Amino acid sequence: MSQSSKIRIAVAGALGRMGRVVTSLVREREELELAALFDRSEAAGKVVDGQTLVRAADAVESCDVVIDFSAGKASAALARLAADHGGPALVIGSTGFSAEDEAAVAEASRRIAIVKSGNFSLGVNLLLGLVRQAARALPADFDIEVFEAHHRRKVDAPSGTALMLGDAAAKGRGVDLAAVSERGRDGITGARKPGVIGFSVLRGGGIVGEHSVMFAAEDEIITLSHSARDRSLFARGALEAARWVNGRPAGLYDMQDVLGVKDGPKSA
Repeated sequence: MSQSSKIRIAVAGALGRMGRVVTSLVREREELELAALFDRSEAAGKVVDGQTLVRAADAVESCDVVIDFSAGKASAALARLAADHGGPALVIGSTGFSAEDEAAVAEASRRIAIVKSGNFSLGVNLLLGLVRQAARALPADFDIEVFEAHHRRKVDAPSGTALMLGDAAAKGRGVDLAAVSERGRDGITGARKPGVIGFSVLRGGGIVGEHSVMFAAEDEIITLSHSARDRSLFARGALEAARWVNGRPAGLYDMQDVLGVKDGPKSA
């Protein structure tokens, strides 16, 4: 914990698009101090906007919170490193986690505070609640389809946010998403199976993020959607999460904890 009034922030994935946006916004906030930037180990020593990138091990020594928009595997390694060090707290916005990566983050959260979310947008987190409520209220003969679109450079699909929306719908219906998820259709697929939650994905151009959840019956369709126009909205949400998690007890939290929509951390 910093002895100054400012919260010391380190940015992981500092060479990436989101890392650069987070870095810029941290520099604008009077209550925050940019303590360190880091990326892949081979990037250490590189100078970005007048600041030299350091190694991950050096970054965790110098900050109160790390904001991480890198990749699932890198985030899992960072979580293990931070937990072994006894801190700092983490704000993880990466996607593309394997089951092993997820387990590593959950294990680290037994020792340090981690806010992990596939989306730090206020609107998306409100949408999650609406999707859960709709899935709970609507009859089972409404088919559920999650649609998402992102820029051509995104490497994982479905997006972390799409999976969060699918999980919200599954929870509303009282089922396990893994048991009802349908992620690909090609060729002669046959009729849609009752009760599945489908995912449709588009990649192209510079799309920041489009997500919608369709509830389709024979005679009506309900669509809940969110459009991101500027990726800085995710960075701003991550900064709020960093302020919130600083000094919190160990646990695995998400953006809905930050917003005060629910109580307490997830079980690790």
